[in-house]
Amino acid sequence: MIVNISEAKANLSKLIYMACHGEEIIIAKNNLPLVDLVVHKPKGKRTLGLLIGQIDIPDNFNDEDSEIAEMFYGHSDFMSVACSVERL
Repeated sequence: MIVNISEAKANLSKLIYMACHGEEIIIAKNNLPLVDLVVHKPKGKRTLGLLIGQIDIPDNFNDEDSEIAEMFYGHSDFMSVACSVERL
């Protein structure tokens, strides 16, 4: 069923009821379809640890990369500079 916006405003409860019972509802403006009125489908529950055993994170994942440190800070030994700044 295609309805225009003003008709949808006037009959929203009826259109929602129809959509909940399987009717295809399209809301149009100037006879051009804009939106479909569809029943909300709740997202499934996310499962913690779903990818265990499927991906491998290397032991050095959080280690500093000297090339990246050089790009950010202009030198590759960021930790020694950071520690000396903390002492000031």
